[in-house]
Amino acid sequence: MFLAAATVTLSGARILVADDDLHLLRAVASALSRLGAEVTRAANGAELLYHLAGKGPFDLVITDIAMPWMTGEQAMLATRTAVSGTSIVIMTGLHDESISERVSELGEHTVLLRKPFDLSQLESVVTTLLEQHSRARAANDKT
Repeated sequence: MFLAAATVTLSGARILVADDDLHLLRAVASALSRLGAEVTRAANGAELLYHLAGKGPFDLVITDIAMPWMTGEQAMLATRTAVSGTSIVIMTGLHDESISERVSELGEHTVLLRKPFDLSQLESVVTTLLEQHSRARAANDKT
């Protein structure tokens, strides 16, 4: 699923990763940590919201779309309401054609990442979103 080579640095980025598949959660969190990110893990939607409230703000949230207690999509809708401007990656292994549309409805700076994916795909998506987040924050600081 993941490539061994790391070509990107995410130094200082604060990322929250949520997935009920603990193997995938560890793999994604470890890959991002190796790239220099400060990673917080959540094993379900409830933990995701708990960390958003207690440890936020985050530069990026990566979540599975199907988790116990609260889906990633429900958690992201709540997040969008509470914390605008946070970049989001929604991961899914589901093959429901409506998912892409529902993810795009969450607004800009939201990306759907289909499972299985490899580290280079994750790096590309994360790097792009963090660069957009950084530019938006810099523009807001100027005003």
